Amino acid sequence: MLLSHPLTLHGIRSTLATHALGQRIDLFDRIDSTNREAFALAQADVEHGAIVVAEEQTEGRGRLGRTWFSPPGMNLNCSVIIRKSLAQDRLAEWLSWLPLAAALAAAESLEQVAQIPVSVKWPNDLLIVERKVGGILCESGTAPRSGPFQVVGIGINVNGSSDGFPEEIRDSTTTIFQETGRLVDRNRLLSQLLLELEQCVDELWTSGYSRIAFAYCKRCITLGQPVRASLAGGKEFIGVAEAIGPDGSLQVSERPVPANGRPPEIRRLRAADIIHLRPGENAG
Repeated sequence: MLLSHPLTLHGIRSTLATHALGQRIDLFDRIDSTNREAFALAQADVEHGAIVVAEEQTEGRGRLGRTWFSPPGMNLNCSVIIRKSLAQDRLAEWLSWLPLAAALAAAESLEQVAQIPVSVKWPNDLLIVERKVGGILCESGTAPRSGPFQVVGIGINVNGSSDGFPEEIRDSTTTIFQETGRLVDRNRLLSQLLLELEQCVDELWTSGYSRIAFAYCKRCITLGQPVRASLAGGKEFIGVAEAIGPDGSLQVSERPVPANGRPPEIRRLRAADIIHLRPGENAG
């Protein structure tokens, strides 16, 4: 296996074209969690756009309390501090759409740099042909002096192979190298990711969610799919993913359709584990 080029401050900055994101970069060889470090920095009033990047995470985290596997020197593990002044009546929209906007930005950056189609599974899993190549974890907090902030954590499987992943996720996970046979310069990928994220964040902040939603829905392969939704407390149900709501929720039409001719119930999901059903696992 060819070795991935290391992440360096010079390598990242040599192609960085952002106004704010990445102007401060804290780069680690090894860290427990980039999100944890970025959250602590944000609470200490570090500026908007500062990022934490690591060659390896020992306690990387994903959505729904899952562990994010982060072997050394292969992948992209970064967390970005976002500070935007918002009117109180826009806060709920902002918090709902920021994770989806981050997924859109990550997918677009991968396509730009790796030249491979990337889709999104609601809310923010990055997929290549139904196998996960990356994910997003957004967390919110408040700093004593500078007020509210969000930390956008992004993990992307770049170089290496899923053969080295834990057995329980090996069949559902992939890497850019595994799909293309080409090593990707992670410095270049990170600078493109920051540019795309900055553009999506600024669009969401200045104009609201409408254009972000349009671009997201075009890329989201969950829409129109039969799905199984696992909810908090172990409850689950089967349905068809119909739309993304104004609040970023996934609107799922329950199956089977009622026998009495009434329309199926539409469930609006804000937090759930979504599984795309294969042929033969029909939602009815």
